[in-house]
Amino acid sequence: ALESIDFKNALEQFQNLVEKMIIQKTKESSGLYTKDYDEIDYDKFYTTTRALFGPAVKDQNIQAFFRKIVTNLDEKPEWLEIFGCFIGESDSMSSPSEENMVLLVSEKQQITHSVVKRKDVIKGIVKVPLLHFTVTVSQKGVLTVFSKQKSSYIYRENPSLATLFFFHQDTAWINGCDFLPNLKYVVVVTESSVILWDYKSKESQNNGFVIKPMKNCLLCVCTVTMSDNLAKDTILMGDDRGYVYLLTITNDDFIMKQSKGEKESQFKVLDSESFNIPKRKLHDDWVGKIKYFSALKRFGSCSTDSMNSFVLDDIKRLEDHLPVKEFSVPKGVNAFTYCGKAKVIVTGG
Repeated sequence: ALESIDFKNALEQFQNLVEKMIIQKTKESSGLYTKDYDEIDYDKFYTTTRALFGPAVKDQNIQAFFRKIVTNLDEKPEWLEIFGCFIGESDSMSSPSEENMVLLVSEKQQITHSVVKRKDVIKGIVKVPLLHFTVTVSQKGVLTVFSKQKSSYIYRENPSLATLFFFHQDTAWINGCDFLPNLKYVVVVTESSVILWDYKSKESQNNGFVIKPMKNCLLCVCTVTMSDNLAKDTILMGDDRGYVYLLTITNDDFIMKQSKGEKESQFKVLDSESFNIPKRKLHDDWVGKIKYFSALKRFGSCSTDSMNSFVLDDIKRLEDHLPVKEFSVPKGVNAFTYCGKAKVIVTGG
C-alpha cells in the first residue's frame, strides 16, 4: 500500500512536470516566454524523472518522451510511455490483408554483392521497372546496375580491377543519381559536374560524358518523365545555394558539344557553357531533394529553409519566373513523396 501511494504521488508530480513543460514550450513557440531559473530543459526533465521513478525508467524512453512532447505540443504522449509501455492495436488486426502490408516477406531479396568499401555510403537508389534493374551510386563514386542477369559497376578509386574504372579525376563527392529513360544513360551529379554513364556499353564499363564545370555544388537530381520526344531527356538538379536547374540533353549534344582538348579516359567532356540551363533560386538554403511527379505534371523541391521549405509547381516556372506554389515549415523539409491512390503529398521535416 505504501509503494502504491508513493507511486501515485510520483506520477502526479511527473504529470505536473509535463504540464508545466508544455505551457513553457507553447509560450516559447509564440515568443512570449522569458527564461528564468525554473526553466525545464532536457537535463532538468531527465534529472527530475529519474529522481521520481529511479531505475524503473530507461534513458532512451525518457529521451523519446521528451522529444514527443516538444515536437507535438497539442498531443502529449501517454505517461505509460515513460516506462516503455504503449497502447497497442486490437488483436483483430494481427492478420493484415496483403494490401495493408508494406512489404511481403516472400518478395524480399538480399543483395550480398558488396559494391562499396569502408567509409563510403550509398547516396542514391533508383529502380527502373521497365528494364528490370536497379541503379545505386555511392558517395565516393561506385556506380552499380543490379539486374537479374548480372551486376556491372565502375569504381573511381581502384582502376586496376577489370570491370571498375576511375572515372573522375577530382575529389568531388557523388550526391545523387537517376536514369534517363529515352537516351538510356545513368545520370549522376557531383559537387562540380554532371556525369552521363553509358551502362550498356559492351566495350568497357567506362563510356560516357562529363558536363562541367558547374558553378555551384550540385546536391540532387531527378528525371522529368515525359514521352513526347524519344531523342531527348530532361533532368532537374538542386544545389547548395537554393537554385533549381533545368537541363535538357539530346543525342546531338553527345556529337556536337565534345571538348577536343580534354578527355577523362573514356568519359568525354562536354562544356557546360554550351548548354542552355535555366535556373531559379527557389530556396534560401540547400536543396535537399527534388522529384518530378508525372501524375501531377509538377516538380517538387525541398529545403531546410524555414520560409521556402517546399515548392510544388510546373517546370515552366524555372524559365518564366512567375510566382510558384510553396509553403513554409519551421526548420524546413528534408523529404517528401506523393501517393497517387490517396492523392496526398507527405513531407518530413
